[in-house]
Amino acid sequence: MTSSVRQLILAKGNRVHTISPDATVFEALERMAMYDIGALVVMEDERVVGIFSERDYARKVVLVGRVSRETKVREIMTDEVITVSPETTVGECMALMTGKRIRHLPVLEGENLVGLISIGDVVKAIMSEQELMIAELESYITGSR
Repeated sequence: MTSSVRQLILAKGNRVHTISPDATVFEALERMAMYDIGALVVMEDERVVGIFSERDYARKVVLVGRVSRETKVREIMTDEVITVSPETTVGECMALMTGKRIRHLPVLEGENLVGLISIGDVVKAIMSEQELMIAELESYITGSR
C-alpha cells in the first residue's frame, strides 16, 4: 500500500505559490513570509523555469553579500528543477529527495504545474501509512479483525 503523489495532493490541496524570475529576491522573501512557506516555484510563460528556496537565499545572497532588493530571482534560483508526476509514489519521492538533498518537488502533469510537495508532506504520508499498517497488524494479531 504505497500512496501516490496524486493522493497526497488531493489530501493537502494543489495550491502552489509561484513567482516570476524577474521579481526581486526581496519580493520573493515577502511572499514566502506572507504564506509561511520555504520555497516558490519560478514560472515564466506558464512554464516551470526554477525554484527559489530559503536555502538559495542563504547561500547565494546573504553569504556572498548581495542585496535582496536589487537581485533578481533568476540570478540565484535553482534552475535545474527536479520534478515528479502525479503517478510517482511517495516512497519514490522520499528516495529522490534524500538522494538529491532537496526539500521540494514540483508536480507536473505533462508541462502543467499541478502541485508542489515538501519533504514534510512526504514524511507525514509515510508515517500515516505506517500507523495504518501497525493498526492492521495489531488487529490481526489480537484477532479483533
